[in-house]
Amino acid sequence: MGSEMLLYLLLGIILFDYLLDQSIDYLNLKNLKSELPDELKGVYNEEEYARSQNYQKTQSRFSFLTSFFSVTLTVTVIVLGGFGYLNDLLAPYFSNPIFLSLAFFGVIMVLSDLVNLPFQLYATFGIEAKFGFNKTTPKTFIMDKFKGYLVAGIIGFLLGYALLWLINELQENFWVYALLVIAVFILFMNVFYTSLILPLFNKLTPLEDGELKTRIQEYADKVRFPLDSVFVIDGSKRSTKANAFFSGLGRKKKVVLYDTLIEKQTEDELVAVLAHEVGHFKKKHIITGLVLSLFQLGVTLFIMSLLIFNENLTTALGGTGNLIHLNLIAFGLLYSPVTRVTGLLMNVMSRKNEFEADEYAAKTFRAGPLQSALKKLSVTSLSNLTPHPAYVFMNYSHPPLLKRLRALNKFN
Repeated sequence: MGSEMLLYLLLGIILFDYLLDQSIDYLNLKNLKSELPDELKGVYNEEEYARSQNYQKTQSRFSFLTSFFSVTLTVTVIVLGGFGYLNDLLAPYFSNPIFLSLAFFGVIMVLSDLVNLPFQLYATFGIEAKFGFNKTTPKTFIMDKFKGYLVAGIIGFLLGYALLWLINELQENFWVYALLVIAVFILFMNVFYTSLILPLFNKLTPLEDGELKTRIQEYADKVRFPLDSVFVIDGSKRSTKANAFFSGLGRKKKVVLYDTLIEKQTEDELVAVLAHEVGHFKKKHIITGLVLSLFQLGVTLFIMSLLIFNENLTTALGGTGNLIHLNLIAFGLLYSPVTRVTGLLMNVMSRKNEFEADEYAAKTFRAGPLQSALKKLSVTSLSNLTPHPAYVFMNYSHPPLLKRLRALNKFN
């Protein structure tokens, strides 16, 4: 396929993805129901429910604006040969093709972030503040940016250099070794993210001795969950929204509870939330997801190895010769329909896993506290209670709240 046809194909994929996403978002917005579902009466009051509807509408309209801006900018840059122009600006300063590629991606990352900065500021200090979620101060926002650039710069340089070196040295055979490098990186992050990366942004403190810690440990012992430690994270530093997760592989598991979660949930509800997370471990969802992700990555890298040395990809993005960094961007766009399909399949599996984790929590603890915990989480986050089925299919990694509550009813 010639470079001109590739250019049209790239633009067609971008515009098709945009129109599909906007259509699904519109359906989801129109599916908002003014009447409060029976299951949530007594949890939501009419005022809170109306507020949740307003929040969803505000978020959707803002998403329409940002998506239009993003697709317009992307199409403009591609049509005008912006990627090739940026390469020409940087090329005189780098004799090493790997450092040229790293500089190219670094500049794109920074420019993209700066262009989106006004939207980020409005989302944080406008929308989230308006609805009472935002706790981020300007100082925290700036420090998060600085730390994010630092972490992304270090990791991006090391991982990017390794992958680009493999591509330049091994040519079409790079994909096997690239898969090994990325697999090691993913395993490393799974084990050390909570102890190395997360503390740069949040404060983690061990859960104080008391009834809650005792009950969590008793539950972990009962189901033979290898609980190593329980931490509280200062999520209230940035938002009133709540969450919980565990990290680590093998026999060392760390449970992390948001302080906002502890503040709003009873001890029974907190243990039920933990039981749900343990369910993912017991049902081997984490390992299965990791294996499938690596398999998917391996297929992607193999197909990439067949395409990224095509000079027509460079030409389609406004460059000359055979520039790996331009070809990687072109490949990412060309492969996006496949990525969308695999993402849909992963979401289907993820929703199934959530139901299984809920069932495990209901059987090893109780369904009632988990239901009440899910309701409270929905209320405090003003989540959409009536998402359109098409939107759920395309975007949800978790089943909608009402489906989870109804599935749990059989265990009461």
